[in-house]
Amino acid sequence: MNIWIFNQYAVTPDLPGGTRHYDLGQELARRGHHVVIIATSFHHHMHKETRLKPGERLKIEDVNGVKFVWLRTPPYWRNDWRRVWNMLVFALRAWWLGRRLFYEVGKTDVVIGSSPPLFVPLAVYWIARHYGVPFVMEVRDLWPQTLIDMGALREGWPITKALRTLEKFLYRKSEKIISLLPFAYEYISALGIHREKIVWIPNGVDLTRFKELLSTDGFLSEEFKVMYLGAHGQANALDVLIQAAKVIHDRGLRKIRFILLGDGPEKPRLIRLAQSWKVGNIEFRQPVPKSEVPKLLREADAFIFSLEEVKVFRYGISPNKLFDYMSVAKPIIFAVNASNNPIEEAHCGLTVPPRDPQALAEAVIRLYQMPKEEREAMGRRGRAYVEEYHDIQKLSQRLECVLLEVVQKRCD
Repeated sequence: MNIWIFNQYAVTPDLPGGTRHYDLGQELARRGHHVVIIATSFHHHMHKETRLKPGERLKIEDVNGVKFVWLRTPPYWRNDWRRVWNMLVFALRAWWLGRRLFYEVGKTDVVIGSSPPLFVPLAVYWIARHYGVPFVMEVRDLWPQTLIDMGALREGWPITKALRTLEKFLYRKSEKIISLLPFAYEYISALGIHREKIVWIPNGVDLTRFKELLSTDGFLSEEFKVMYLGAHGQANALDVLIQAAKVIHDRGLRKIRFILLGDGPEKPRLIRLAQSWKVGNIEFRQPVPKSEVPKLLREADAFIFSLEEVKVFRYGISPNKLFDYMSVAKPIIFAVNASNNPIEEAHCGLTVPPRDPQALAEAVIRLYQMPKEEREAMGRRGRAYVEEYHDIQKLSQRLECVLLEVVQKRCD
């Protein structure tokens, strides 16, 4: 098959961020398929151009057998109207390019439009119609519901109504809906979409990146390092982590240190917060390319995964970073209220309520005081869980079956 995947925020391993589509594409390419990923060259978290030279509007690049088409989009530095303009420009340029892309990479057999934003799958639907091929929609986050629950939109607003109308239109027009969230089918089915149309393919891990990083030697230290890696945004509730670090600092447990690695709109505020509270046991680091993540994660003794208390999580979560954590076989503190809890299912860490710094601090102290053998057993259970349910090779097989099904159906 020739497969085109449109995801505005797709990246390669030499950049920070999730590499879901690169990883899936690489596995599909190994099976003999031709995969093209269309993405913006402006990096969402780094807020800078990463691929195009001045004057270039697009670039086609082969990355280990996966073709990337990088499109230039306008820059932005925060989540304001400039980011909305960036989304619209990408969708328009993706639509324009898609109608001509076959000159460069050959005609496609199926197209995938990944959301958010919803403008991307809309452009992909038009491209699918142009070529007479199946349109598959991927839902990474439920828009506009997530925006409503986060307070960015309100029910009844004209923009909210427009996004709901667009959402339903795209669900109806897609031949399959791939959801990363385990219970998104409840939300989508309630909009009148048949349950059989919805397929769950969560985020996963390329475990080959972690195969030589499971030994516990190499980072011997008297400190107990607790790490968070990923976006520093409103949804991540990292102010709670700083409050928990202060609780531990004030108790005089000097060997416990926190490392926050990544970037995002909340990072400057978080740094100021830690400085104003004189929290001396916390370190902020810059984001790193995805290819360097396994080695850095090995430095930690435990990890924290936290999110805000948001209603939309009742449909589940599927975060990249959580499965990366599990891959290095270290215990995890899960500070989220979601309908699925991989940490509880795998018995590989502790669960605390979200937005509760005292409970988070107590969980960190409990892991710190726990015998090393018990922490290592937790870590091994997490690694076994991710091997069973989130190995990218297994997930790519599932995606391949979905795409073959829709292509064959269209041929019949």
